[in-house]
Amino acid sequence: MLTARNGPAFETPGAEGGRLPDVKEEAESCTRCGLYRQATHLVFGEGPAKARILFVGEQPGDREDLAGRPFVGPAGRLLDRCLDEAGVDRDLCYVTNAVKHFKFTPRGKRRIHSRPGAGEVQACAWWLAAELRLVRPALVVALGATALYSLMGRQAKVTRDRGRLLSLPHGMPVLVTIHPSALLRSRDQADAALDRARFVEDLEKIGDFLE
Repeated sequence: MLTARNGPAFETPGAEGGRLPDVKEEAESCTRCGLYRQATHLVFGEGPAKARILFVGEQPGDREDLAGRPFVGPAGRLLDRCLDEAGVDRDLCYVTNAVKHFKFTPRGKRRIHSRPGAGEVQACAWWLAAELRLVRPALVVALGATALYSLMGRQAKVTRDRGRLLSLPHGMPVLVTIHPSALLRSRDQADAALDRARFVEDLEKIGDFLE
């Protein structure tokens, strides 16, 4: 099993707060990278403090930035539906992102998603490390390449490791899959149906692992 040796989230011990609300309050004033200058809100993780499953996405989207909550936009709603199909109760999961501020490019009145750079992921790893340390889930689910990089470093690849269980330091397992936003970009109905079915199959492995 591939084990993380240099994932950014494990190059720092994380914030020193002893409770998630303390760490969230500390994170609100974060200026570790420049993304805070344009974002509306810092979007911290959300869910049970001792959740057995912890999902890591890439970054907040436009809806999440405005609401100040993770996974409430189109990709989040799709994740909800796919989790329901896979028999996984999202209310029992902790959901967060590798990067806590929305990175975007203005285009008229719209804000177009822009992928975070490695430096931004590494700067934000402080907060992700704190969430992992405090929640201590039984299973981490990496949603997409940025999330996987934040956890495992460059040695892990979604295209190669999708559906596999990898390992973080101290034995914390990581299930690799795509980000649900990838399903929203598919324009062919047949391909979209197959992609969604495969994503649900990935999520079904959560239940298999917990059993």
